[in-house]
Parts: sequence; C-alpha cells; structure tokens
Amino acid sequence: MSIAQPLKFQRPFLKWAGGKFRLLPKVLHHLPQGKKLIEPFVGSGVVFLNADYDRYLLADINPDLINLFNDLKRGKSSFIHYCANFFTEENNKEKRFYELREYFNQLEAGKERSALFLYFNRHGYNGLCRYNRSGGFNVPFGRYKRPYFPGHELELFAKKSQKAEFKCQSFRQSFNASRNGDVIYCDPPYIPQSLTANFTDYTKQGFTYGQQVELGYLAERAREKGVVTVVSNHDTVVAREIYKEATTIASFDVQRFISCDGNNRAKAKELLAVYK
Repeated sequence: MSIAQPLKFQRPFLKWAGGKFRLLPKVLHHLPQGKKLIEPFVGSGVVFLNADYDRYLLADINPDLINLFNDLKRGKSSFIHYCANFFTEENNKEKRFYELREYFNQLEAGKERSALFLYFNRHGYNGLCRYNRSGGFNVPFGRYKRPYFPGHELELFAKKSQKAEFKCQSFRQSFNASRNGDVIYCDPPYIPQSLTANFTDYTKQGFTYGQQVELGYLAERAREKGVVTVVSNHDTVVAREIYKEATTIASFDVQRFISCDGNNRAKAKELLAVYK
C-alpha cells in the first residue's frame, strides 16, 4: 500500500494542520480490530472517516470543533444547507471576514457559531485553527479566490457520525473511558523538532512537555487493561524517550505541509508508537 497515493480514502470536510490524510496507510495498518475506536485528539476526523469500527468516541478540548461535529450529527442535511449560506462572494472579502471574526468571538455556542467555525476553516489563512491567550479566534484572512464548500464531505461525515459520540474533554478523560478491547489512536500536538518550532496555540491552554510525558504513561496504563494505543508524533530523541515502553515504534519520512512556502516544505521524520 503506497503512502504517496491515498486515493481510495475519504477526505475530511475540514482543513487541518498536521492532518493524517497522507499517512492513512501507515496509521490504519497499525490500528488493530477492536470494539471501539477512541480518539482523544480527533482533529479533522480523517482517521475516524476511514477506519472500520462499530463505535467511536471522538474527543478534543476545542469546544468549537466538538460543537460543530455534534451540530452536523444532529442537523445533517439541514445544517449543511445552513452552513452553505456563509460561502458567498460577499463573505470572501477581507473586511467582511474580520467583521465575522469579531462577531464570532462574541457568540455563544450554537448553530451559528458552528457554521462560522466551518466558514473560517475554509476562508482563513492556510486552514489554521488558532486562538489567543484570551480564547479569541485569531486566524487571519486567507485570500482564496473561491473557497471550496465541502458539501459532499459534510454529508459523508454526517452519515458516519451516527455511530460516533463526540465529547469535549481532556485526553485523560478519554483514556479513562476506555475498556478492554478498545483501541485508542492519539494524534497530539507534536513535540517540537527545535526550540523555535513549538506550535502550541491550537487552544488557549497549549500542550506542554509534561502532558506529552503523561500521554505516554497513560498509554502504558491502558495496555495493562487490554487497550491497544497508537500514538503519532515527531521522531525525536525526546519522543523516543517518552515512548520507550511502547511495544513497537515505526519511523518514516513525511512531507510537511503547514508552511505557506511550497518550496520550503521539507521532509521530517515521524513515528508511530504502538502499545499492545
């Protein structure tokens, strides 16, 4: 199975920094059969979309992301049509984008905030999801000629989401919810490859070295109760130390796609730590 041509896989409806679409052959190869797949860092949901389990527990600490998934699960086609109303030529202008961003940051959770979260994902710079320390969404305007509305991808996600439970909770809570026979896939914010590469603004809380260590510990604990855990991360000396109790560590080259400069998207080493 070629890592370079994942053409048979379903794309998620969200753009997502660090998304695993191109790594699906690697990730799915290491995910065993089980009663339920648990993802403590669900992101775009691309692994969920392409895995084959009877049930799913999909979690994240970003309430906007989880609320969007739940609104899509409940509303199905009617919610998708509502979201489409924001994808207009008028809304694809810089002034309007910042007006909507300011409005979004004052909104309570609900259908409108969820639809705007999707709008920002497709109209904002590089598909980033970023908040300031006060919790305000602060991704700049993306300047796309005609942002794509992922109607087909939303329909497919809504259909499969009927088998899933979406929860806004910590990775600790997700591990605590696991039972014998479950499978956990973790795609946490990555350990930086250098001191200047630490991207922690995905949520206002960030993700610390201590949390990275705790994640490795929880994977060891989960193994003791019959739960298989697979963790993605950069392949660094620090990561190797954290995951030294893993049953298997697979390492491979990947292409970085977060840089806005396509000529400088260098290869990096990633790993999959498997706790069986």
